[in-house]
Amino acid sequence: MTPRSLLAAAVLTCLASASVFAQAPIVIKFSHVVARDTPKGKAAERFKELAEAATKGRVKVEVYPNSTLYKDKEELEALQLGAVQMLAPSLAKFGPLGVKEFELFDLPYIFQDKKALERVTNGPVGRDLLKKLETKGILGMAYWDNGFKMMSSNRPMHVPADMKGLKMRIQASKVLDEQMRTLGANPQVMAFSEVYQALQTGVVDGAENPPSNLYTQKMHEVQKHLTVTNHGYIGYAVIVNKKFWDKLPADIRTQLEAAMKDATEYANKIAQQENDNALEAVRKTGKTTIYVPSDAEKAEWRKVLLPVQKTMEERIGKNLIADVNKATAAK
Repeated sequence: MTPRSLLAAAVLTCLASASVFAQAPIVIKFSHVVARDTPKGKAAERFKELAEAATKGRVKVEVYPNSTLYKDKEELEALQLGAVQMLAPSLAKFGPLGVKEFELFDLPYIFQDKKALERVTNGPVGRDLLKKLETKGILGMAYWDNGFKMMSSNRPMHVPADMKGLKMRIQASKVLDEQMRTLGANPQVMAFSEVYQALQTGVVDGAENPPSNLYTQKMHEVQKHLTVTNHGYIGYAVIVNKKFWDKLPADIRTQLEAAMKDATEYANKIAQQENDNALEAVRKTGKTTIYVPSDAEKAEWRKVLLPVQKTMEERIGKNLIADVNKATAAK
């Protein structure tokens, strides 16, 4: 070949390579620690479906459920380093990251019901909290609901005094630590993926979970008793690596935001039904006795645990807790 022909061939090769590169999809690795058939797991799959359709294949979302990529102790660091692009960690995870205001969601009996919760997550308090993550290189996109937590262990827990001496698994939250100590229990911080084995071997006696997490992780197989305390809330913040997000084309960001909006509506719509179904599934196995406290017993749980809000004012912020209580009391 002549020099001119060689040059032309090289140019064509470069153009072809550039074309292939330009057509390569943007990959979003979405890691989470729960099962695929939980509210969060299903919402992540729905986001994948919506995002890929909205961007016409320009974005590929790879979902890694059940701690297959990172455990919950590792995933936030992985996001900050860019090893994954998207997560949906429980709100308790942001306290150890340095944004301790998020631990307000761990306060016992801070939300009377889902409507009260939504007034916080959909209002200025929720938006301001997500904004605080930006200093950590994280962009908060949405709140995904899961549900209210129940206490499980291998002994009956009808009233708070029944918790005394139990080794209870918790997430790494100062509020949850204080909650368990207030009940006379011994809090044990542990990764979610390790809880089943810890319950099975007696490393811990019990845990607190919404029914969907308890059932899909098969914890009911190693827990004889479940009490419908509904004492605390567990939800998630869908977050993305901010540098990655800021570098995306503007039209891609718009399409992903729309997909996230639809996925969030789906997530929050199915959460209660998924938990109701899981609780009934646990009941049907006959392996776990489900106890619903009487009105007097419910009042006792609240009486014992409500003071945790006061104890945690210095850590979370007295004014913030007051703002939340004001928002949740609104009609």
